[in-house]
Amino acid sequence: QVQLVESGGGLVQPGGSLRLSCAASGSISGIYTMGWYRQAPGKQREWVATISSRGIITYADSVKGRFTISRDNAKNTAYLQMNNLKPEDTAVYYCHLNSAVIYWGQGTQVTVSS
Repeated sequence: QVQLVESGGGLVQPGGSLRLSCAASGSISGIYTMGWYRQAPGKQREWVATISSRGIITYADSVKGRFTISRDNAKNTAYLQMNNLKPEDTAVYYCHLNSAVIYWGQGTQVTVSS
């Protein structure tokens, strides 16, 4: 079993920055991908970014150039640096780990508002 705990969400003004963290614990082994999804009120959950165990990174077009995903394999932790935040980035952000079995974190709220 794997547990994911996100942190770093909050309220920020447009143009501001936040850094999300996702710490994984439990039975982690082998190759696994980590990533972030988000879900805004009344909308479906959407993919944001993914990083493989070898560091291959992909981003959704909506965040490309503003968000940066990274990971520390020694700490089993993934990060999402979010810059130039926009009101449309407001959502609950969920960490995701895929090691043949998919795990989700509980989510952390990000609100972008003046």
